[in-house]
Amino acid sequence: MTKPLLEVSDLKTQFKLEQGVIRAVNGISFTVDEGSVLGIVGESGCGKSVTALSLMRLIDPPGQVTSGQALFHDDGSARDLLTLPQVELENIFGNRISMIFQDPLTSLNPVLTVGYQIMEPLRVHRRLSARKARDEAARLLRRVGITGARERLEDYPHQFSGGMRQRVMIAMAVACQPKLLIADEPTTALDVTIQAQILNLLRELKRELGTSVIIITHDLGVIAQLADRVAVMYAGRIVEESPVAEIFSAPRHPYTRALVASIPRLNEWHERLPTIEGALPRLYDEPRGCAFEPRCPARVTRCALDRPPLVELSAGHAGACWVAEEEAPGAC
Repeated sequence: MTKPLLEVSDLKTQFKLEQGVIRAVNGISFTVDEGSVLGIVGESGCGKSVTALSLMRLIDPPGQVTSGQALFHDDGSARDLLTLPQVELENIFGNRISMIFQDPLTSLNPVLTVGYQIMEPLRVHRRLSARKARDEAARLLRRVGITGARERLEDYPHQFSGGMRQRVMIAMAVACQPKLLIADEPTTALDVTIQAQILNLLRELKRELGTSVIIITHDLGVIAQLADRVAVMYAGRIVEESPVAEIFSAPRHPYTRALVASIPRLNEWHERLPTIEGALPRLYDEPRGCAFEPRCPARVTRCALDRPPLVELSAGHAGACWVAEEEAPGAC
């Protein structure tokens, strides 16, 4: 029986702008079990990255986490990441919870050597001496596939390629063997060969360290390779959640079906790939009903009038759709 490592409930993050309040994350809940991988997927602008930054307490004004709870279970206790004092957070982030950011070029400090940046969490959290921290930093660089690791500790981020910078970010993130790793678009802007290498590396590190992972992406191919469960986000909300196999074999929400249908397949010929017509709604103009209703080919009258809740459609499979709920086994 797996135990929950992170339990997020009713998380809301808003940005107060002149044109209105943008509800970037609008009441989402999910659980990450020990040793498991949760994939959060959706098109750009649906709230995936803001979810990760909210959990890491990295939302700056005019943004604000307005409600919710994020219970992190560690050492026999459960602590709410959203309300912990800063002193306690500093002991958790970078140590028990680490994050791989979306763009390693802007996430790495350009005026500090790569070695210094990898050694910092080792000195702060693991209390290693300068010599031992340097040895461990070199070992970590070798572990993520960078040759000449000890010499490259003296290099700066701009002296590495995009794929190698991402490997450096992974080395920093796993330096203290965290219990939870949040990977925000870890393969964005990488070619397919480097992408495959990064995913293999994450898979190996998860197996060796037993680390739980939240992987955030718009690429369902990445989800298929790495995730155990998937949460599909749209307009700041989770609209479907299920084991990864069911997302591809039996998607229930029309948005998820459209995402899966848009994946190119080598054994099928299309004059034109299926697309999702329209665009995401303006998040400061919250619709009364389902946010996907204007783009949904399966919409009914009720969809525009009432927002569907996220409910269990079958064992381990939840969705927020009036049509899917009516189609669920046992529905009235």
